[in-house]
Amino acid sequence: MKRSGITLNIARWSVRHPWRSLGVWLLLVVAAVGLGASISMKTTTDADYRTGQSGTAARWIDQAGLSAPDSEYVLVRSASGGAVGGDVRAAADALGREVARDAHVRKVAPAIVAPDEKSVLVVATMKKAADDATPDVSGLEKAVAQAQERAPNLRFVQTGDTSLSNAINDRVAADLGSAETISLPVTLALMLLVFAALIAAGIPVLLAVTSVFATMGLMGPISLIVPMEPTVTSMILLIGMAVGVDYSLFYLKRERQERQRGHDTVDAVEIAAATSGHSIVVSGFAVAVSMVGLYVVGDATFNSLATGALLVVVIAVFGSLTVLPALLSLLGHKVDRPRIPLLWRVSARMQPGAISRRLLGPAMRRPVVALVAGVVLLAGLAAPALGMKLLTSSLDSLPQDLPAVQAMQQIGTSYPGDGPTAEVVLRGEPGALQQAVKAVETKAASTGDWKQVADPVRQSPDGRTVVLTLGSVAAEGSFAAGDAVHRLRSEVLPPVIPDGGEWAVGGGVASSYDEMQQQSDGLPKVLIFVLGLTLLMMAVTFRSVLIALLTTALNLLSLGAAFGVITLVFQHDWAESALGFSSTGGIISWIPIFLFVVLMGLSMDYHVFVLSRVREYVKAGVPPRLAVRQGVQETAGVVTSAAVVMISVFALFATLSMTEMKEMGVGLSVAIALDATVVRLVVLPSALALLGRAAWWPSRAVHRPEQQVQPSEQPPALTTTA
Repeated sequence: MKRSGITLNIARWSVRHPWRSLGVWLLLVVAAVGLGASISMKTTTDADYRTGQSGTAARWIDQAGLSAPDSEYVLVRSASGGAVGGDVRAAADALGREVARDAHVRKVAPAIVAPDEKSVLVVATMKKAADDATPDVSGLEKAVAQAQERAPNLRFVQTGDTSLSNAINDRVAADLGSAETISLPVTLALMLLVFAALIAAGIPVLLAVTSVFATMGLMGPISLIVPMEPTVTSMILLIGMAVGVDYSLFYLKRERQERQRGHDTVDAVEIAAATSGHSIVVSGFAVAVSMVGLYVVGDATFNSLATGALLVVVIAVFGSLTVLPALLSLLGHKVDRPRIPLLWRVSARMQPGAISRRLLGPAMRRPVVALVAGVVLLAGLAAPALGMKLLTSSLDSLPQDLPAVQAMQQIGTSYPGDGPTAEVVLRGEPGALQQAVKAVETKAASTGDWKQVADPVRQSPDGRTVVLTLGSVAAEGSFAAGDAVHRLRSEVLPPVIPDGGEWAVGGGVASSYDEMQQQSDGLPKVLIFVLGLTLLMMAVTFRSVLIALLTTALNLLSLGAAFGVITLVFQHDWAESALGFSSTGGIISWIPIFLFVVLMGLSMDYHVFVLSRVREYVKAGVPPRLAVRQGVQETAGVVTSAAVVMISVFALFATLSMTEMKEMGVGLSVAIALDATVVRLVVLPSALALLGRAAWWPSRAVHRPEQQVQPSEQPPALTTTA
């Protein structure tokens, strides 16, 4: 049968013009990196995160010029931890005078001694930077460093929104640098074990790395349209290395397999392009569809992460379809050089599926038992997810070894203040607003949810905007605080606002509540969008409704198991020492949506690759059960290798400092491990064996006359594709 298809046509062009293909790829990477060097990535600002009613309140406050200025804090204490003496007070006063001379500082308050007399606090109010930019605290940092040099027996620690953010960004950058340094040699080592040849092992790593570099370069110009979170680089590295290596691995393994069957290089490349190349396109499209689902939420973080992941997948797919055929046509059999003697001999003696048969054999002999056992195992792991608690990011979820984090926590403990607050913004006629403010303050306090704070009222120069600050009795991000915000908006404010007046509740407590609500409201939309398109894509790809439903159900099972594991690990404290984190009693609120979207896309890699091979045998007339056995066995080595690569990359993120990065790394690693073992070797083949021909309904492929192949026979080599 004549082979055809877009992936095959692209491969043929690359084989005929290999140097042009490589030149196009090199030009793309160099141009992208050049753009990134010339156009700095525009990062998100506070305004990008505004959502709901709290976003409206923040906008009104800015318009009225009532935004509270940023403050920086310096905590001064004795190195011994004892009570402060005259030397500590004198050092704090001297620092305050030095800081007051900084051009970026508006004023410095008198040093405050803590009630327990173990520390002194210097508070510097910063001037507002142009274009709402982050205040320049470099002068303050320099003054603190010099003060520390002059008084080595004391401890000076700076914190505040700006310095804390800078410290976190520096830590994330250092973590990513470490992850990149480790991931490359680890991935290369795994590829050497898979291919036992240096060139073949280096190609997937090189393609993945160049895809990541090209994507990071393009983030600069793209960020002018969609501002990026600094953590988008984590996403690009995470997804880029995983899919870039996987796609190359699928392609190279199939090309090598066809050469071993006697085909020349060109024919082997064409067969790989028509089969594995097609699977790569379907898998890439599945990941892209899932990532697009993040845009449905309308959140700045998700928009940024989706853009980075979507772009790196598209670039990796493009490279796999063009660069790989070109390289393989140029290298020919030299792709298996230089060989690593011991590994090469072991690899040559190993039969496809030699290890997987231990799980696959019993699953095929007793499919009902295997299916029930696999589903029960996954459901059992998923059960703890029913008790998952979602929390917003807080000081407790940040790296606890950062001095700025420790100082901020100590300030909250040692210096009693207003605590978490909400800001009620009222707009209308000046006279009516004054009465409304008093009524709101009195009624809010009577509910028991709110308390009075120092200097609670701020008013614009024209008197038409008033901001009332209320102290929250409940902790920010808690369910009690969310309920208090809801009651404030629905019960307290509407009756006392005069006709024609406008109001909105903002501030930290309300922002956390609105963020949770946005994600809660967005989750059903994401589920419908991603699951709907995934079902449609699988149904169209395999022309089978049951395959589409089965794939989606299995993906949801492995995803649920991953959710259950991260709930067990991060919602409790038993794994704190092993993973180096402090449990907050819940999961960071954006993690479940993110994991759902990413895993729905990535898990398609294995399912599409395995099912495509099974379908090839079914279309060739092989009995369905034998087609399942042979298809799973032949793909076992490739899928296992790809899974190990993904798990190794994802596991690195579990070693990073940020709790959300750890949750992401553990969740992804667990899901991929379960998907590549329990799902692929037990649940999927047993389900396909039980369904038989019905699995491929309404496809007409299985209605062809079947070849008389006995279970002990080797199915025919597949060299064509429809």
